[in-house]
Amino acid sequence: MLAGDVMEPWSEPTNTVWSFPFSPQDWEQTPPAVQAYVRTLHDRVETLQARLTQNSTTSSRPPSADAPYKKPRQHTTAATPRKAGGKPGHPGHRQALLPPTTVHELRPERCTCGNTVFALTSPYYTHQVLELPPIAMEVTHWVLHQGWCVDCGRWTQAHVPAEHASGYGPRFSALVGELAGTYGNGRRMVQTFCASVLRVPISLGVIQKVLDRVTRAIEPYYSAIATQARQAPVNYIDETPWYCLNTLEWLWVMASDTVAFYMIHPHRSKAAFAALIEDWAGLLVSDGYGVYQSWVEARQTCLAHLIRTARALAARQPPALAACGAWALVELQRLCHMATAPPTGGEWRAWYARLCKLIDQHHDRHDDAGRFARRLLREMDSLWVFLAHRGVEPTNNRAERALRCGVLWRKRSLGTASTKGNRWVERILSLKETCRLHARATYAVLVDAVTRFFHGQPPELSWITEAVSTSPHPL
Repeated sequence: MLAGDVMEPWSEPTNTVWSFPFSPQDWEQTPPAVQAYVRTLHDRVETLQARLTQNSTTSSRPPSADAPYKKPRQHTTAATPRKAGGKPGHPGHRQALLPPTTVHELRPERCTCGNTVFALTSPYYTHQVLELPPIAMEVTHWVLHQGWCVDCGRWTQAHVPAEHASGYGPRFSALVGELAGTYGNGRRMVQTFCASVLRVPISLGVIQKVLDRVTRAIEPYYSAIATQARQAPVNYIDETPWYCLNTLEWLWVMASDTVAFYMIHPHRSKAAFAALIEDWAGLLVSDGYGVYQSWVEARQTCLAHLIRTARALAARQPPALAACGAWALVELQRLCHMATAPPTGGEWRAWYARLCKLIDQHHDRHDDAGRFARRLLREMDSLWVFLAHRGVEPTNNRAERALRCGVLWRKRSLGTASTKGNRWVERILSLKETCRLHARATYAVLVDAVTRFFHGQPPELSWITEAVSTSPHPL
């Protein structure tokens, strides 16, 4: 029970089996104070039991948090489960033919009839074989000389050109950044890869120095991504826990159609949200976190979160809670499907009437069904914004998918160990996800960024700053 709830006389629901080890007559003779205490304990036990049965389909927990022996089964309406892979009629994705380095012509040697002479031959198929060439590092030695000045009598030494002073070239530095950042490998894993595949012995300290240079090289890209994100008409925002030296912090993401901007902040608060968006004032797609609910501009609440809550209610033991959850689950799923099949005027009015009836019937309850109904009423204006604006999705899955790489990074390395590490995570994740949205290879972008950084040249940011995003024009 929550503070402020009104105590009501409690009795076992009708049409059910009496589940207590005493008779209804004994219950009627129980003092009211004892009845109230038993009711409180009963409700608490039921709530805790429902919490124990939660999984990724009935809460905001990720699928990786599900117990290995209690994985939720995939529900299907088919008589027999469909095999994995594309459905019949699904367009195939053949291996693309790459430019050949060697071509071998093969002609038939003997026909099935025994003849070995063919009057006409023509190619009918190309079989492609890919192989990795032997990896040989390009090693350049800069032999520095010193000379004796005959005028002043001092020794003068030659110096390594600035672009080669790091000791590791742009492609090697970009590869280390790709391994440690894009794929989130630990420093020792990168060290092992360099020794095993590249035959380059490298210390952990040198790996960190290389990553520090890559971090500085991609800083302009990070700033450009932040600017584009704060100018986008629609943003999908979410946050997840992050740890820096075992101190709880928060990894935020602000994703649009063209960029994804990450930020690590010490808090999960209104101040952190303000630091993320700055002066942005577009259409927000988010979950039901209270900071987001106070957004004064248009906001689309994530229907997937509401659907999971409704599914959890439908699985509760009390019939009233289960009935409310099942009803809400059907209506919310129907609303979500309207994103791909817009309703007619009559269908919309009928759906809206059913939703209002659901809220009206459960609004005044003091249990989870009442709280869920009041939540639906509170977020009424944010339920169907995706129907009024083109390019807006009914769920916040875009931000959650963008956070997944950060969550996996946190699970592998338990976060970061310094503020410098936080900056590396922010920048490389922003660049990685933005490259994915633009169908660009992260490694090629890293090579170009590090090369320009070594030569003191301005970075190439046109592919970020000139991106055209989809505006949420009303339908």
